[in-house]
Amino acid sequence: METIPLPLQAGLWGLVAGGALLIGAAIGYFAHLPRRVSSSVMALGIGVLISALAFDLMDEAFARGGIAAALTGFVAGAAIYALANEALARSGARNRKNSARVAGTATASLAIAVGSLLDGIPESAAIGISLLDGEGVALVTVFAIFISNVPEGLSSSIGMKSAGKSAAYVFSIWGGIAVACALSAWLGYSVIGVLGPFYIGAATACAAGAIFVMLIDTMIPEAFEEIHGLSGPMAAAGFLLAFAAGHAF
Repeated sequence: METIPLPLQAGLWGLVAGGALLIGAAIGYFAHLPRRVSSSVMALGIGVLISALAFDLMDEAFARGGIAAALTGFVAGAAIYALANEALARSGARNRKNSARVAGTATASLAIAVGSLLDGIPESAAIGISLLDGEGVALVTVFAIFISNVPEGLSSSIGMKSAGKSAAYVFSIWGGIAVACALSAWLGYSVIGVLGPFYIGAATACAAGAIFVMLIDTMIPEAFEEIHGLSGPMAAAGFLLAFAAGHAF
């Protein structure tokens, strides 16, 4: 993507990561994937995301803005996500990553979609911000988000289908969210990128804080619920995969 303007690159990478929601939605709507398989993919994504948080986002936040920016942004992101997630949970989106327990009502289906958008905004913004150093996108971060989005799109589309929603409705929703992820990545580069180092570092850490709480609140409990003891080894494999990839490229 060397000849593509960087703001457009940010949007395209955000679309790639958000597009995993569409892939998951297609699998959930048209195929019958065993829950153990989707939970195993989720556990792998947990490990990849933890690696991306520890070695990419927080290190980048500290390098750009210092310890104050990293701490301030992380706390803010964690708090904002936790409050918003709790509000959505009360509307039926608590189990939006779990195909076994997603609610089959119209209200819950809409809450699931909004919850997925809530997950995607900070993740995609982090992708856009990663381009600011001029060394290309953080591929480990893109990979981590892509892997974690597949089971979310899968489980949520199952809930929408059980609520009687048509394929056109389901894929228009997830297509819109994928586009929103692209826009968020573009904004991460184009808007946050013109701010000073402190604010760039804080924004990076804010995304990390939001993703961290998302892991604890939704992904880890729901992966463990289905595959139990296998979730730890799968997450460890994801962590090592991302760690090795991050140091190999």
